[in-house]
Amino acid sequence: MSDNTVTVVKHKKKFKIFPLVNGLVFILISLAIMLPIWKVIIDSLDASSAYSFRWVPSSFTLGGYGAIFKRAALYRPFLISCVVTLIGTFMGLLLVTLGGYVLIQWEMPGRNFFAYMLLFTMIFDGGMIPKFLVMKNLHLLNTLWAVILPMSINCYNLVLMRNFFEGIPEALFEAAEIDGCSPMRIFVQIVLPLSKAALASIGLMFAVAFWNDYTNFKIYITNNNLFNFQIKLRNMVMDSDIPNDDSVDPNTIASAAVIVAILPFAIIYPFCQKYFVQGVNIGAVKE
Repeated sequence: MSDNTVTVVKHKKKFKIFPLVNGLVFILISLAIMLPIWKVIIDSLDASSAYSFRWVPSSFTLGGYGAIFKRAALYRPFLISCVVTLIGTFMGLLLVTLGGYVLIQWEMPGRNFFAYMLLFTMIFDGGMIPKFLVMKNLHLLNTLWAVILPMSINCYNLVLMRNFFEGIPEALFEAAEIDGCSPMRIFVQIVLPLSKAALASIGLMFAVAFWNDYTNFKIYITNNNLFNFQIKLRNMVMDSDIPNDDSVDPNTIASAAVIVAILPFAIIYPFCQKYFVQGVNIGAVKE
């Protein structure tokens, strides 16, 4: 064999058991999550809804959804849920972005003190009764602000946003200051455009929390005209407040109401998934 001969050694790829087991475990977890959702979907399309599990509806119908959309009493709660979600998400993002930006100002006096105070409120909560008394003294009971304001001030999301801002290279801030940018101009033209992933992921968490909120409406709202869709949904399912339709089983209508409640975010999430996946590791890696 000459010296110029090149010997190629093929290494057999070792079979690793962990990826296989990991994949099987996550498949089983996904099935465990999807089966109840699939049952609700099938029940919402089955005229004779049953407690037993079915893969397909025995008698297909859209009467459950028709009963929901034709019921005028649900229009106002659905609109209230949409308004509260939009306003609450906007206010929540406004507060956490401004608060996070303030907390990364290294030269601000008392920066660490305010950061520790925020962390303190995450560990020790005032409780339900003090919050109720605060809302009462502010004359916010039976107003949508009693629901929007407490949930907009979320210290956990604020800390996440601050950690993300800390990952932005400091050289960008210094270059902007040299060019004569004010702090607010830096925030609007540099920080926010670089924070799309954080804004999308945290905004989605805010939106889901506002849309699914039941507790705050139950505590602070006693006016039936201000109840959101989740309150009405609970009344339908638990208190048998279901529209009368002789051609459709009441459980079918209740299942259709559940699907209508989760449908908006089932549609929105795929469009935000790219940013949401990027924002999962907010603040986890810093340069």
